[in-house]
Amino acid sequence: MTTERVTFPGHDGQDLAARLDCPDGPLLGTVLFAHCFTCSKDIPAARRIAGRLAAMGLAVLRFDFTGLGHSDGEFANTTFTSNVDDVVCAAGYLANRDMAPGMLIGHSLGGAAVLRAAKHIDSVRAVTTIGAPFDPAHVTHNFKGALDTIAREGSAEVDLGGRPFRITRGFVEDVSAANLAPAIRDLNAALLVMHAPRDTQVGIDNAGEIFKAARHPKSFVTLDDADHLITKPRDAEYAAEVIAAWSGRYLDLRPPAPPPGAPEGIVRVSEADADGFLQDVNAGPEHHVLADEPEAYGGTNRGMSPYGFLSAGLGACTSMTIRMYARRKGWPLSHVHVDVCHDKMHAQDASGGEKIDGFIREIYLEGDLTDDQRQKLREIANKCPVHRTLERASKITTRLADQG
Repeated sequence: MTTERVTFPGHDGQDLAARLDCPDGPLLGTVLFAHCFTCSKDIPAARRIAGRLAAMGLAVLRFDFTGLGHSDGEFANTTFTSNVDDVVCAAGYLANRDMAPGMLIGHSLGGAAVLRAAKHIDSVRAVTTIGAPFDPAHVTHNFKGALDTIAREGSAEVDLGGRPFRITRGFVEDVSAANLAPAIRDLNAALLVMHAPRDTQVGIDNAGEIFKAARHPKSFVTLDDADHLITKPRDAEYAAEVIAAWSGRYLDLRPPAPPPGAPEGIVRVSEADADGFLQDVNAGPEHHVLADEPEAYGGTNRGMSPYGFLSAGLGACTSMTIRMYARRKGWPLSHVHVDVCHDKMHAQDASGGEKIDGFIREIYLEGDLTDDQRQKLREIANKCPVHRTLERASKITTRLADQG
């Protein structure tokens, strides 16, 4: 993933700061991400979701609303309506770069904003909300006892997440007057509602109201025990993977043909989480898996270890080779599976306690096979290409499982 820092004019002409996360491979689509109330484009959930989507071929623009993060302007002069206008401005910026967004994602109040903004963005085919309120005025519960002061004096400073923000009467009146029901009903785009049942900031009943107001196609996915800010990496990655899979039904995400002369057979491995060891493994434009280390070794155990992939390569190649041979011979092999384990072992001829890599491979053959056929398939297993590659520097022990 490559990240470009960009700016574009917001609703009042002030520059808004943004990051455009682009895939390393083919660009399959563009997503516009709107962050939660008083947050920024750089909160962990936004970074992680953008990173996961970029790994799947989607460019993601995440920006700071006016007066927040690195964007210019005064937050005290903004309203819910101005946030909606900022979303439309961000979409216009992308359109001017021939990257008009096909999907909008909004987190919390940003979710309410994208629901309102969608009708003004012709390119949008799908909308996702994460922990969004059905009634934008829900955000005023964060102001606690300051509402009377705001109404009486026109503004007041409130503490939000340990930071002071000046909230004006105009903001309260604007957000209180917002009615999302008509916008949701007339969305004219597929809707994915994501919410956590244990969200203590925006209750899950909001998700129910949004879902009820929407017309089909619409989907609801629970985020289980995630918190409102989606702070756990596992929750953010789950959300991103669901969004990417769901959006494929509504966006044209077919990979374009590779350019002339492009090399084939490239496997690209890149960090998905710099705080741990999680890796994105992409084999061409269509195949994506995760690699990781167990928690005991500082990883998060969200994918196979590198040695797990090595063992998988040996097992897969073994099974395929056996199947090809049995098919060619017309033998009654109904099913094959291969168990592989890897370990370090002492070399028979090594001095000084030197160890080499060892693989133990158990082959399970099903079908009405003779003993001679079973033994021949065992021999064929040793001829699989990955076996030959590994055996040049590794010791591989192969045995047939006792199924008697």
